[in-house]
Amino acid sequence: MTSGSKERKDPIRLGFMTAVEIGDGGFVGGLLVTDRFGRPLEFQCTTPVKPNRTQELLYGPTLVPFILGDLLGKALLDKVSVKPSLIMTSRVEMLQLRSKVNIPVIFDEAASESDSGSSSSGTAKSAEQQIRIGRQTFRTHEDFTGDRSTIEQIGRELSDDANMHEPLERVGDALRETMSTVTARPRVA
Repeated sequence: MTSGSKERKDPIRLGFMTAVEIGDGGFVGGLLVTDRFGRPLEFQCTTPVKPNRTQELLYGPTLVPFILGDLLGKALLDKVSVKPSLIMTSRVEMLQLRSKVNIPVIFDEAASESDSGSSSSGTAKSAEQQIRIGRQTFRTHEDFTGDRSTIEQIGRELSDDANMHEPLERVGDALRETMSTVTARPRVA
């Protein structure tokens, strides 16, 4: 590197976070932290969370963002020992996590289209919220567009051909696999 360029002190750690819906409106979340090459460093998942009827009534349309961002997302980030430099998610509701942590959180709209139950419809996005990393275009939280320079710096250290969507798929697959093995086991009384 030239003497005028900035070098990162810490190695890049990428966080890939998502949640899958389980029966009856419950959710389970997962976070995969990788190195810059996509190799796993740590994986954590939550126990299933299902709101009760009173919570559904009181929270209304803010319930799912609360569960995914404030509860599951924050719990996952608190559990991992290898903290990510950047969190990518396939659930628009998880952007809410950014207001609780000091790590940029970005949303992969292409990944959300393949996740059942996750939709980006009805959410406004501006050009200043759009950012490209590898082959994907992500969206920042509307209140944290200042994260752009940090995200761009991380993006410059990754391959232009990097597939950031694939690790999000791995997390979703791991969560579905975990839930299928948990529900397939006989319950011990």
